[in-house]
Amino acid sequence: MTASFDFSGRAALVTGAASGIGAATCRWLDAQGIARLVLVDRDRAALDRLALSCDCRRVVGDVADPALWDGLDGMGPLDHAVVNAGIASGAPIAECDFAEWRRVMAVNLDGAFLALRAAMRAIPGAGSVVVTASISGVKAEPGTAAYGASKAALIQLAKVAAKEGAPQGLRVNAVAPGGVDTPIWDQAPFFQDLVREHGGDRAAALKAMAEMATPLGRYAAAEEIAGQVGFLLSDAAASTTGAVLVTDGGYSL
Repeated sequence: MTASFDFSGRAALVTGAASGIGAATCRWLDAQGIARLVLVDRDRAALDRLALSCDCRRVVGDVADPALWDGLDGMGPLDHAVVNAGIASGAPIAECDFAEWRRVMAVNLDGAFLALRAAMRAIPGAGSVVVTASISGVKAEPGTAAYGASKAALIQLAKVAAKEGAPQGLRVNAVAPGGVDTPIWDQAPFFQDLVREHGGDRAAALKAMAEMATPLGRYAAAEEIAGQVGFLLSDAAASTTGAVLVTDGGYSL
């Protein structure tokens, strides 16, 4: 372990911590010696299954609920935060139900704002935050209006936070993954259709999609994105703030 990736004695908040990139990031931070984690997710059982060696506070609730964050005023001082909770959605604008639009915005943007605000209040001085955006917030594709708009707004939110936090030494960056093998795919109707076309073989469906969509012909594992999040949180990225790390296998080229 290098000094740049030594998180010993530090505390971090992770939202969407129970699965995918969030869970992988928790495991990465734990391996780097983080002392304390505040884990937020709706899935109590999955949170309980996270086997971590550090001190953990597990909080079950909806990140878009202001009352959840009011109850976390006493989560203690933080050094880092990973604003990661999000949901997927897909529909053409003309067919998108307004309730679905609001559902996506509530979690992906309102929830991110509430988590980011809580983190910035809980980090007393220098520290770092990473928000999980998406390549959908950078590159337009049909059927991604709600999801893409929420992630584009999240990128701008991170940039504003970076400017506001800079005087105290607080760094805020974003990662914009392309395809990542996480459970969020399973919420997307088009992916459900693709899995059915491949006889129910989820891995085959994901591989076929990656080969069509990316020059590298592969999607990332959650652990790869976790390492990139960890780098941005770490002292190795001490001069980096307001950046968007695009990690999409060349999809956006």
